[in-house]
Formats: sequence, C-alpha cells, structure tokens
Amino acid sequence: MWGARLKHWEMSASQTAVAKISEWAQRRARRAFTLIELLVVIAIIAIIAALLLPALAKAKARAHRIACMNGIQQLVQATVIYADENQDFLVNNHGITETLVRKQNWVNNVENMLDSEGNTNLALLTTGKLAPYLGQSTAVFKCPSDRSIAQNGPRIRSISMNSLVGDPGELTNRFNPQLVQFFRWAEIPDPSAIYVFLDEHPDTINDGFFMNRWDVYTWGNLPASYHDGGANLSFADGHIETHRWVSEDTRRPPGGATGTFPVGGKADFDWLRDHSSVGKP
Repeated sequence: MWGARLKHWEMSASQTAVAKISEWAQRRARRAFTLIELLVVIAIIAIIAALLLPALAKAKARAHRIACMNGIQQLVQATVIYADENQDFLVNNHGITETLVRKQNWVNNVENMLDSEGNTNLALLTTGKLAPYLGQSTAVFKCPSDRSIAQNGPRIRSISMNSLVGDPGELTNRFNPQLVQFFRWAEIPDPSAIYVFLDEHPDTINDGFFMNRWDVYTWGNLPASYHDGGANLSFADGHIETHRWVSEDTRRPPGGATGTFPVGGKADFDWLRDHSSVGKP
C-alpha cells in the first residue's frame, strides 16, 4: 500500500514539475519578440528618427545662427566704443598688404586655404584694434556654421568688415571712388541702412576687408550663405539682420566661389551695394 502511494506521489510531483516548466516556457515565449515584432519595432524607431532628425538639424542651425549674430553684434558694439574713445573716428579697415606689414588693423590675420599663420594663430585676433573692446574674445570672429579647414587646420575667422566703413589706409578711394568712404560714425547718413560686418564666403575670405567694385557686376568677395541660404549682417545702428540671398548663384557651396566671377542675379549684388555706402554728392 505504501509503495502504491509513493508511486502515486512521485507521478503527481513529476506532473506538477512538468506543468510548472511548461507554464514557465509559455510565459517566456510570450515575453520574447518574434522576428516580425522585432522588425516592426525597428521600423517604428526608424520612422521616429526620420521625424526627429530634421527638427534637431533645424534646432542646431538656429543655435549656430544665434551664436553668429551674437558675435557680429559684439563686433559692431566694439566698433562703437572704439569710435567713442577716438574722437568719433572709425577703426582701421586695411587690405592684405597693409595688414601683414603694419598689423594695425581691426583684425590682424589674413587667411587662405594653405598653411598661412593667419589661418590658426589666435594672437592675430587678440592683437587687433578691436580686441581690447571684446575682452580678448576670439569666438566672436567666427560663425559656428563655418567648417572650412585650411592645410594647417580649422580657420579662426569668417567675419569681414564693409570696405567702405572705417579707415582703409593705402586703399582709400582705390576701388569705389564714386561712393562715400565713412571715416567717422557721424558721416553715415542712415546707420540702419549701412552694414558694418557680415559673414563672408569661405572661398573668398582673406583679409577683413570685404570689397567689390560696385560699378561692375562681378563678385570679388562673396557673402556667405550659412543661414538658410543667407548671411548675418550687423548695421551701424547696432541692429542685426539675417538676409537671405534670392539668387541661387549667390548661394554657392564651399569650393564653388574661387576667383572672381560674373554676378548670376543682380538683386543680391544691388542689395549689398545699396547697404554698403551712398553715392558722393
């Protein structure tokens, strides 16, 4: 009798164990992903990423634009303070040769795409005439959207100054004698209409002297188009503006604006000319 009971107990225990193992296996199977479920999850993640990435890219571009605007706003404010301390005279705005020889410019570096010292030497920014009014900051001279790299590394400046604002030294009346060269703030008739600093295209930037011959429809210096196809500009009254270029030919990618070349659409050239200076009486 006891043997029969023991045998019955063993069978019952065995059946219970089998049942528990089966239940555990079923629960584990319910928790595991099937291949189809895994593919569905991957597809959902891909869709979410496709929706979020453009928004993240726009947010990053907006942050870069704001940082760039802050930089050129500080530059124009430094120019105002400089003039206040120098009998209303604007800062020197020299070309390549005079910058290299005298190093008495608003900024003292000259850049290229080779291995020039001016591409990477921050001291050439901090010894410029505006540096004392910028707290020796160097970040203000470069738009974060500018990723141009010379042979000796990332370049340190992407901002240039309107060639008709400031003292151009030996270049006075050289390129646009029909237009007024502003040596003092008081000479600017409408400060809200005359720009002082702007983003320059990485292919044409060298000195800090942004110049075109405004009576000839040819680009020598091209504005940048980092910000949704436009450039940031700071004006003599202190306001900042992002101006989008209407011509696709103006919005050239890096590597597409070397040398001088004819203007593809006159609207952008005319707009920039009209905000550079005024005709002489």
